[in-house]
Amino acid sequence: MKASTWVIALCLGLGMLMSASAMAEVSGTAPDFTLKSRSGDNLRLEDLRGEVIMLNFWASWCGPCRQEMPHMDAIEEEFRDYGFRVLAVNVDQHRDDAERFLDSVPVDFAILWDHDSTVSERYDVQAMPTTVMIDRNGEARYIHHGYQPGYEDDYRAQIRELIRE
Repeated sequence: MKASTWVIALCLGLGMLMSASAMAEVSGTAPDFTLKSRSGDNLRLEDLRGEVIMLNFWASWCGPCRQEMPHMDAIEEEFRDYGFRVLAVNVDQHRDDAERFLDSVPVDFAILWDHDSTVSERYDVQAMPTTVMIDRNGEARYIHHGYQPGYEDDYRAQIRELIRE
């Protein structure tokens, strides 16, 4: 079995095993990073202090990522005026794979490139997708491993909590 096929099978298997318990509360300052965005600009997490951030790690080969992306787009639009942003960090080695994915699942939020997995390693990403909710002070507050329909309700509740603080 090719390595990429094995990773896809593992990702899908983990996704099927994930349940509501795949979310955990966390604490600590979210590791800072600077990544190139799809628009060509560099984006630094530290520069977004004062906003609530949904940091999502995804890959083009991840089926749950394909399901989750349209929900994240709607969530950013719903909460944007309250100081909320989605940052979606792609971990594909080849940008073309991610661009093909985005052609079929268009989104308006920021797409960032982490081709060498430097940032995903700093966040100890173990499953695709992985989502980290970061408060206005730059503290990581919630982490979600995988995605199942209905997680977007949890995301909205956490975002409401964090924007009210």
